[in-house]
Amino acid sequence: MHCTYEFDVIVVGGGHAGVEAALAAARVGARTALLTSNLDTIGQMSCNPAIGGVAKGQLVREIDALGGAMARAIDATGIQFRVLNRRKGPAMHGPRAQADRKAYQLYVRQLVEEASNVILRQETVTELLVEPSGDGFRAVGVKVRGEAVYRAGAVVLSTGTFLRGILHYGPMIVPGGRAAEPPVDELTASLARLGLEIARFKTGTSPRLDGRTIDFDRLAIQLGDDPPQPFSFLTERLNVEQLPCWITYTTPELHELLRANLHRAPLFTGQIQSVGPRYCPSVETKVVRFADKERHQIFLEPEGRQTHEIYVNGLSTSVPRDVQDQMVRLVPGLERAVITRYGYAIEYDYLPPTQLTPWLESKRVKRLFCAGQINGTTGYEEAAAQGLVAGANAALILAGKDPLILSRDQAYIGVMIDDLVTRGVDEPYRMFTSRAEYRLRLRHDNADRRLTPLGYRLGLVDRHRYERLLAKEREIAGLKTCLEKLRIDGTPGDVYLRRPEVTWEALVEKFPELGNFSAEASQQVVYDIKYEGYIARQEAEIERQRRLAEYRLPADLDYSRVPGLRFEAQEKLSKVRPHNLDQASRISGITPADIAVLVIHLTSRRRQQPASSSAAS
Repeated sequence: MHCTYEFDVIVVGGGHAGVEAALAAARVGARTALLTSNLDTIGQMSCNPAIGGVAKGQLVREIDALGGAMARAIDATGIQFRVLNRRKGPAMHGPRAQADRKAYQLYVRQLVEEASNVILRQETVTELLVEPSGDGFRAVGVKVRGEAVYRAGAVVLSTGTFLRGILHYGPMIVPGGRAAEPPVDELTASLARLGLEIARFKTGTSPRLDGRTIDFDRLAIQLGDDPPQPFSFLTERLNVEQLPCWITYTTPELHELLRANLHRAPLFTGQIQSVGPRYCPSVETKVVRFADKERHQIFLEPEGRQTHEIYVNGLSTSVPRDVQDQMVRLVPGLERAVITRYGYAIEYDYLPPTQLTPWLESKRVKRLFCAGQINGTTGYEEAAAQGLVAGANAALILAGKDPLILSRDQAYIGVMIDDLVTRGVDEPYRMFTSRAEYRLRLRHDNADRRLTPLGYRLGLVDRHRYERLLAKEREIAGLKTCLEKLRIDGTPGDVYLRRPEVTWEALVEKFPELGNFSAEASQQVVYDIKYEGYIARQEAEIERQRRLAEYRLPADLDYSRVPGLRFEAQEKLSKVRPHNLDQASRISGITPADIAVLVIHLTSRRRQQPASSSAAS
């Protein structure tokens, strides 16, 4: 007899996306089941032991502002904290932290275990269960190995690299979703039967070394910031002993070794057919692509406080193990280094994300949401951000509420999701500051001011966090008032501060009472004043996009019957099925003339609707 279990939301996969999805759905009020093949690897870092970076750090702080777990987890388990790009403007600053890999994973698991409304189960999902709905289907649950059934009103797929995953160690191919973990092969067939498009990507990881075999005296040391800056807006300060990282470089001899063994490298023999991340290439790809460069930078990153293992960031590879042994020992400082885990490449299935709505629901299978690498992205931070949105929306839609849709001027998360569902991907997607048109507005330091009020209204943020933000806003308002009352050579303090050469420190020297305000509030006020002119100039463009967003495009609109719309536009709009004109305007190949045609058509439809209703009555 088959067992059946009932939940509101089922989340499949216990990686960074699945964790945030389950916690978000639960915070909104849904009784949630998190199903994963191995409970011991919930929240595990499959690749480098670090969180954040340029643009990625912004994502983490946005996740935190919406009540997510990632920032709190890294604050609790980080071993080194740095803000990257400090010499550049604030929009380019990127907080990053090295993690104690095992401590991070255990902390995340504890968060999930202690969360209200979340049930953990070690299960391998083999089939998505659906019912017919309109011209498509509606997800109603999943089947797992052992023939048990989990039924729910919504399902979130966050399967990472496990769908038909295969690992490449040189010519050797091993089935796996991650080293030493089996893949999930059955679920892909279930999704394909429902008419969902399936494609494949590749990613990879670097070897790990025994730190006791490294000559650190020959390496450049890289220390953390003093004092370290927390990730979470709830963390007031970090009292942590920071561990160093080290920097070294590849050598011409190493490059020559790799060139001599390209005939054994899966990326060059045709063994790997899938596309990998362009901005995080394997070392053998770098040697070929940048043949004129004599060396490439390598970062040696500790895996944790209770281990000697070191991650070799910058040496991702899938060459055979004997070549990896030789390669590592051609790096300065690593002449005696011993590999503890070999690097490998992995190929896996994903669902091209243009099949999703802006709230990450499948267009073909209603109540099916997708998050993370199944959407063609790469990176812990990108996955976690999608997971939060997908889980929240699964619960919100079940509750009969409008979904959470973040705009491009509102959050990096909004930029990422819009890029995915509007433009699709031809390589694993990674977040960059250059993708955000309004990055001066989307700084990591103001993520709570941008997103926490929205999170509170949706039930993603608790009262404590919201009241912390209100207190911060009151302090910021008080400081601005104080500045407006000051006079410096007859000039109000806030106007005086707009001058590029004027620093906050110099102002505090003139008026010591300004030092009574917190560093956090002072920083916000300085940035608000210094950049208000730039931000004001962006408002006109933002307002234009908002007006376009008001033109909603019906889900059943037949673009082939829109008068005057070009055939290419008909095809692209029919494939993506944009939510509104704002999204439509960003589809590759859609011109301003196409948008004008759609505006005329939608306006005409609006005029006809009252007449039709009147005639019907």
